[in-house]
Amino acid sequence: MIMRRGQQLLLPANPFFIAASLIGALGFNMLQNIGLWGRAAWMPDVLALVLVFWSIHQPQRVGIGLAFTFGLLIDVHQSAMLGQHALSYTVLSFLAIAIHRRLLWFPVPSQAFQVLPLFAASHAIELCVRMIAGGAFPGFLLLLAPALESALWPIISVLLLAPQRRAPNPDAHRPL
Repeated sequence: MIMRRGQQLLLPANPFFIAASLIGALGFNMLQNIGLWGRAAWMPDVLALVLVFWSIHQPQRVGIGLAFTFGLLIDVHQSAMLGQHALSYTVLSFLAIAIHRRLLWFPVPSQAFQVLPLFAASHAIELCVRMIAGGAFPGFLLLLAPALESALWPIISVLLLAPQRRAPNPDAHRPL
């Protein structure tokens, strides 16, 4: 892949860092659900955000099976209908892998606008499954969650790509 002028060459992603970030996002989601707001419909799903990020940047390591597993863990934690989040995370991961080559050509703010429909589709799937199972409509504040997740995309990108950035230490013997 030809890189744009000024784009920094990244180091390979450490598999332990990927696993730690996913487990940390799972823990953050669990703490967020038992926190002050509980399971508010407008709260962003940080685990979905991190899953999409790694599905786009490392599709060989983070894929649909891992998204399904984390979805089941969230279903069990939230006492939701088993498979509700698993289905939504699986579709989210599939769509992220489907657009990952095209998405990486854009700068991070443009990527945030392009992942917004993915997050909206994920929340729509969760809502449909919940409504089919006889759950109550959470309200129109649910529309705020994909927007917040998309707004968090640049922050997550900076945080999760930080360990892969090379030190700007040019040397005559190391041109990269």
